[in-house]
Amino acid sequence: RVIAVLTHDSIGQGEDGPTHQPIENTAGLRLIPNMDVWRPGNSTETAVAWVAAVERKNGPSSLVLSRQNVAGMKHDAAQFDLMRKGGYVLSDVAGAQVIIIANGSELELAVKAATELNAAGTKVRVVSMPSTNVFDRQDKAYKDSVLTPGVKRVAVEAGVTDFWRKYVGLEGAVVGIDTFGESAPGGVLMKHFGFTVENVVATVKSVL
Repeated sequence: RVIAVLTHDSIGQGEDGPTHQPIENTAGLRLIPNMDVWRPGNSTETAVAWVAAVERKNGPSSLVLSRQNVAGMKHDAAQFDLMRKGGYVLSDVAGAQVIIIANGSELELAVKAATELNAAGTKVRVVSMPSTNVFDRQDKAYKDSVLTPGVKRVAVEAGVTDFWRKYVGLEGAVVGIDTFGESAPGGVLMKHFGFTVENVVATVKSVL
C-alpha cells in the first residue's frame, strides 16, 4: 500500500509563482494505471479519501490537497457513503437543467454559482467529484444517477481542461487553465484565470 499526500495543488498559493503551480499534474496523476487520485473539497471529503486510501489493498492512492483555506460544508448521512464512490450529488433541485462538476478548492465556487443560478430560475445540480478514478469504476446506473444523460454539464477545476471533456461532452464547457500560472496573491490569480462566481454563472448560461 502506497499513499502519496501532495499539497499546493493549484494557483491558489499564488505567490510561489508558475514554477510551483501545478496545472497539468493532477490530470497526469489520474492517467497512471491503477492509481486512485483524490482531490477533496473540504475536511470531510479529505477524511473519507484518507480512509479509502488506507483501506485500499490493490493499488496506490494520491491525495491532492490545497494549501489555502477552504470552506466547511454540511453533508447528510447518505453522502458520507456516496463520497466513497468518487463522485456524488452534493446539492440538487428537481428538473435540473445543468450539472456543475467540481472538486478541490473550486467546489465552494461551484456551490456559490449554483446558489445564484437557482435563485435566478436556472435549475442547477452540483456534483462533487473528488476521485474520477473511483467514480469511473462505478456501475452505469450509479454514474447515470449522478451525471444524468442529456443534461448539460460544466466542469470547474483549476487545471487543464482536456481531462474533463469526457464528462461534459461537446455541448458542455470547462472552467479551467490551459496556460502556466503567474506570480500574484492567490485570490488575484483566481480572478485573473476566471475562477469567480460571475464567470462560472456566465459559463453555465453559455451552454443552455
